[in-house]
Amino acid sequence: MADKTILQKIVERGHYKFVDRVDSWQEAVKLSCESLAKTGYVSDNYYQQIVDCIEKYGPYVVFEHYVAMPHSQEGAEGANQTAVGFMRVKEDVDFGKDEDGEQKIARLFFTLAAKDPNEHLDNMQQLMQIFTNEPLLDALMAANTPEDILKAEAEKQSAILKAEGEAEAI
Repeated sequence: MADKTILQKIVERGHYKFVDRVDSWQEAVKLSCESLAKTGYVSDNYYQQIVDCIEKYGPYVVFEHYVAMPHSQEGAEGANQTAVGFMRVKEDVDFGKDEDGEQKIARLFFTLAAKDPNEHLDNMQQLMQIFTNEPLLDALMAANTPEDILKAEAEKQSAILKAEGEAEAI
């Protein structure tokens, strides 16, 4: 049997949350850690280390396409197991401006907890594939249930494989 994808692991472990709005990016980070804390993958106060890092270094966790990847520094206390948590927020979460003056807005949160370096590297590689798949990101932004996450992955991954197959046939 093939290894599970990161999105399948997120759903299987219950590491997901769907939120309509938050009052601050700090609240968003805290909420994005809740499912990881509930299952013991991180400590209850793990989120505070992430907030502290963002306050110190700026919104380095926010990327293109409304994606945020909250994480702390390597070796941070409170990461008990390696995992990724997913959270979708319907309304924009404003992280402020980066050092170049670019406004950093997020709606999809992929929160990292790293204990095992090899598993963490595998998670990062899978996340990079997700972050470059705009149709999948759009589908995840519309997700309201764990089933929506899995359906989005299945549909968008098969569309990419089909497009790649058609390109090779040309």
